[in-house]
Amino acid sequence: MIPTFPLENEKSRQFHGGNLERAKAEFGHDLSDWLDLSTGINPLPYPVPPLGTDLWQRLPESRAEAQLLQAARQYYSLSEPAGICAFPGTQAAIQMLPRLTPLTEVAVLSPTYNEHAACWRRAGHRVKEVEDISAIPDTTTIVILVHPNNPDGRIYNKSVLLELANTLKSRNGWLIIDEAFADVIPELSLMPDLSDNRILILKSFGKFFGLAGLRLGFLAGPRDFISIIQQELGPWAVSGAALKIGTQALSDTKWIDMTRNQLKKATLRLSNMLGDTGLKGVGGTDLFHLTESPEAPLLFRHLCKDAILVRYFPDRPEKLRFGLPGQESDWLRLGKSLDRWANR
Repeated sequence: MIPTFPLENEKSRQFHGGNLERAKAEFGHDLSDWLDLSTGINPLPYPVPPLGTDLWQRLPESRAEAQLLQAARQYYSLSEPAGICAFPGTQAAIQMLPRLTPLTEVAVLSPTYNEHAACWRRAGHRVKEVEDISAIPDTTTIVILVHPNNPDGRIYNKSVLLELANTLKSRNGWLIIDEAFADVIPELSLMPDLSDNRILILKSFGKFFGLAGLRLGFLAGPRDFISIIQQELGPWAVSGAALKIGTQALSDTKWIDMTRNQLKKATLRLSNMLGDTGLKGVGGTDLFHLTESPEAPLLFRHLCKDAILVRYFPDRPEKLRFGLPGQESDWLRLGKSLDRWANR
């Protein structure tokens, strides 16, 4: 039986995870009982420092924002000519950019995070979803891609992306790159290559640092364009708590190095566990693993009955995306459920 969760007519939301309320409504279990592996968020988050009451009682200070942006510049190795601004989560930037851009033809490298195409369509742009850079029409002026891609981890050579950016610049266009998952492969990032090449880069804080609820993200690009974005954002767009926690986390090189190593080991463990169950690995990053099986819809329901939520794709029912378990008890729980499935 094909899962009724998520509904197939909810394509605009199909690449979202974390919908525990919907899972609970269909499969039961208390929310606290669910093991949510449907997102690509680090399950072992950065330890939040103690926060003074002044952060909640005062408006954020410009000095604190400047410190955050300096920490972000250093962490992301952002080139000096480029500008950067902070958002209350990159979703806010994804929704703002289409509204600030004259109506044009947009290509989105797909399948990927579906909000990109959805937001540009809602703003009235002509959007075409293509599976490869070679399929981008010559009339396109804006290209959007996620790098590494969600959900399959697809990557591109820097030279290919820079050539694409130059082509779009000749059309007075833009290359927009969502690097939400690039923290685990920092050498992929084009942040060090930004100058006047009309590239915009989105950076998510919450995924690698495991603090999605903090709502913090960044947009980098040419300084004059970033200045326009900052004016549109207005004052106090990012909370004082996010400024403080973000600055400390982005500067904590010891935790960052340790976490990259931990995630790499965890990904290998997850890959082996899923392979032992007969699932074929078809992509991913050190924050999630994409699998393929003709029995994926049945496995999805089996896991949900055990209160384990993974990412299911209605238009690609043979695929499931698994996030990383966190605590050892979570690993054991997933392993036992997969063993019951394999030995059914």
